Amino acid sequence: MPVQIRRPDRRECERCGRIEEWSDEADAWRLADGPGDVYCIHEWDINGTFLPIEGTDE
Repeated sequence: MPVQIRRPDRRECERCGRIEEWSDEADAWRLADGPGDVYCIHEWDINGTFLPIEGTDE
């Protein structure tokens, strides 16, 4: 089985709780909920539990 790289379809700011979802139509991130703190320098959880690689041969 070939290795597939996938991207997240949802992300949450660790500082203010802003949640965004990926929109294929807009090819961009869109708000899923309230804006959070609009003055926040958003910190997305890039070292979390999301695994971008799937389907490895072992």
